[in-house]
Amino acid sequence: MRAPLPSPDPAPHVPEEIHTGGIAGHPKGLSNLFFAELWERFSYYGMRALLMLFMIAPMAAGGLGFTQQQAASVYGNYVMSSYMLCILGGFIADNFIGARRAVLIGGFIITLGHYTLALNSVTTFYAGLVLVAVGTGLLKPSISTLVGGLYRRGDARRDAGFSLFYMGINIGAFAAPLVTGYLAQDEGFKRILVGWGLDPLHAWHWGFGAAGVGMTLGMWVYVRRLNWIRHVGDAPEAHHRRPWERLALVALGTVTLLYLMMKSDEHVWLAYGIYSLPVLAVLYFGVFRKDEDSKRIAAIGVFFIAAVLFWAVFEQAGTSLTLFADELTRTEILGWSFPSSWFQSVNSLFVMALAPVFAWLWVTLGTRQPSVAAKFVFGLVFLGLSFALMVPAAQGIVAGKVSPWWLIGVYFLQTLGEMCLSPVGLSTMSKLAPARLTGLVMGVWFLATSLGNKLSGTLSADFSSKDPVALAHFFRNQAIVVGVMAVVLLALVPWVRHLMGKEHH
Repeated sequence: MRAPLPSPDPAPHVPEEIHTGGIAGHPKGLSNLFFAELWERFSYYGMRALLMLFMIAPMAAGGLGFTQQQAASVYGNYVMSSYMLCILGGFIADNFIGARRAVLIGGFIITLGHYTLALNSVTTFYAGLVLVAVGTGLLKPSISTLVGGLYRRGDARRDAGFSLFYMGINIGAFAAPLVTGYLAQDEGFKRILVGWGLDPLHAWHWGFGAAGVGMTLGMWVYVRRLNWIRHVGDAPEAHHRRPWERLALVALGTVTLLYLMMKSDEHVWLAYGIYSLPVLAVLYFGVFRKDEDSKRIAAIGVFFIAAVLFWAVFEQAGTSLTLFADELTRTEILGWSFPSSWFQSVNSLFVMALAPVFAWLWVTLGTRQPSVAAKFVFGLVFLGLSFALMVPAAQGIVAGKVSPWWLIGVYFLQTLGEMCLSPVGLSTMSKLAPARLTGLVMGVWFLATSLGNKLSGTLSADFSSKDPVALAHFFRNQAIVVGVMAVVLLALVPWVRHLMGKEHH
C-alpha cells in the first residue's frame, strides 16, 4: 500500500476545538478522513482483488472470457489511469473546486463506478472502470491535502496524524479482499445464492457490489462529519482568476500521455520512447545544468526511474501473483480452505506490522541511518529477492500446486522493500522539490506509480501457468532486472547524494 500524499503546512485561523477532540488528541477532522479513506481503499482493493480473475474467467463461469494478454492490458490501463488522473484531479481541486469538494464529488463518482461494475454486462464493466478511475483522480490527491490542512504550521502531531491516516488505508486494503473474495469465489456463498434462488455465476458481481457498499459507507461518514473539516480545502475565492488555459494544457497533456501509453500495447517503440524520457531528463539536469534546482530535479529523476521499476514488479500482486495464487497455489492452511484473492490481504497485514518497526528503526539510527538513495537500493534488493523466491516456487508446480507459504514469503519481502522505498520517496519528493514546483513534483511521483502500474500489466501478459520452465524464467528475468537496477543505483549513490545536497541526504 502506498502512503498518503503530504501537503504544504497550512496556518488556518480557526477555533481551537477544530484542532483537538479527535483520535489520540488529534483534530476531530482526522477521524472523518481516516474512515472515509479506509472505505475508499476498501472499495479500490476489494475490486482490484477480483478484477484480473473476473476478466479471464470463462463466460460459463460468470466471467468475461478475456485472454490473459487482453486482461493484462485492461488491468494495466485501468490502474495507470487511476493514478495518472490524480495530476489533473489535483489541479482542478487546487484551482477550481477545492479539496473538500473534490473528495465529495470524486467519492460519489467512485461509488457510482462500483455499482456499475456490479451490473452484468461488458459495457457496464468498462463504464465502471472509467468512473472509478476518474473519481480516484479527484479524490486521492485531495484527501491527503485535507489531512495536512488539519494541522497548524509546525504542529508536532502532523507526522503522527499521517501515520494514523496511513493505517486507515491499510486496514481497508486488508479487509477488502477478505470480504469481496468470499462473495465472489467461496463455494459456500455460491450455495447460499442457490438457496435464495439466485444464479451463483453472478457471485463476481456481489463482490463488486460489496466494494460499492464500502464506498457508500465512506461517503456517508464523510458527509455526516463534513463540518469537522469546514476550515480546510476551500475553493479559491470567487474573485480569484481561474486558470482555464493551464487547465486545458494539463488536461490535454494527461489525455495525450494516457492515449500514447495505451497505444504502446500495439506499438512497443512508443513504450521505449516514453520510458527513456526520465533517463534523458536526469542526464540533462544532472550533467549539463549546474544550478542547485537542476541538481535536485536530476535526483528526483533518479528516484522516479527506480520507483517506476519498483511498482512495475510490486503491483503484479494484482496480476501475475494473483494468477499464480489462483491456478498454482494450494489455497488451504491446516486443512482450512480460503479464496485465492485473500492472498492480496497479506501485504497490508505486513505493512501494519512492520510500519511501526521501520519508524522506530529510522529514529533509533538517527544520523547513522542509510541515505535516501541507499534506502531505495534496499527497497529494490528486497523486491528482487521476492521474485527470486518465486523461481523455485514456479519449478515446484511440476509436482502439483505449491504451498501458500511461498506467496506469503514473497509478500513479506515485498513489504520490506515497500517500507524502504514508498514512505521515504514521498518524504524526499516534498523536501527536494523547488518551492515553485512542489505541486508538480508530487504529481510526478504519482506519475511514477502510474507508469509502473502500466508496465506491471504489460509484463504480466507473459505469465504462463502451463510451463514450469517458462514460468521460472518469467520470475527470474524480472528479479535479474531489478537486481541490475539496484546495483546501478548503488553505484550512483555518491552522485545522487551530491545532487541532493548535504541537507537532504
